[in-house]
Amino acid sequence: MKKVVTVYKSKYGSTKKYAEWISERLQCDLFEASKINKATLQKYDIIIFGGGLYAGGINGISIITKNDESLNNKKRIVFTVGLANPENKEQYLPILNKSFTLEMQKNIQFFHFRGGIDYQKLNLIHKSMMAMLKTTVARKPENELSDEDKMLLETYGGTVDFTEKTAIAPLITYVNKLLEENK
Repeated sequence: MKKVVTVYKSKYGSTKKYAEWISERLQCDLFEASKINKATLQKYDIIIFGGGLYAGGINGISIITKNDESLNNKKRIVFTVGLANPENKEQYLPILNKSFTLEMQKNIQFFHFRGGIDYQKLNLIHKSMMAMLKTTVARKPENELSDEDKMLLETYGGTVDFTEKTAIAPLITYVNKLLEENK
C-alpha cells in the first residue's frame, strides 16, 4: 500500500482546515510543515502539500521546491488556499511560475481552494496590504469592478469564510486513483 502524507503551512487557519479534511478523508498522516523534514518525506509515496497564498507566493512551499530532486520519485500534489475564486485558473499561473520551474510544474498536480479572512486577526503587514488593495479597487469605475472586487469592498474589515469541505473532492479522487494504480 502506498503511503500518503498531507503537509501544510497555515497562517490564519484555512489551509490547516483543508489539510485536516484531506487527511481525515484519506486516513493519512498529517504534519505542519515545520514539523517534518526531508528524511521523513522520503518515507511517503504520495506527498500532498497545502499553503496559503500571500503576496503572489505560496506559504511554506520551500519544503517542496528545495527538496525537488530528492522527491522526484514521489507523486506530489500542491493545494493553495486564497480568497480568489478558484474557478479562474489563469490567475494562478503567475504564482505557479514564480514558485516552480516549468519542469517542476509538469510533475506536480495542483488544486486551488477558497479560504477566508478575518481582518481583526491579520498581522500589520497583511492589514496594510489589504488596505492598499481596497484603496486601489475603490478607485476603479463601477463598471470595471469584478465580482471579486465587489466582494472585497462589501466585506472589507469583517470576517468572511469561503472554506468548503466539498471542495476537496477532486483532490481526493485524484489521490484515490493514484492509490489504485499498481495495487
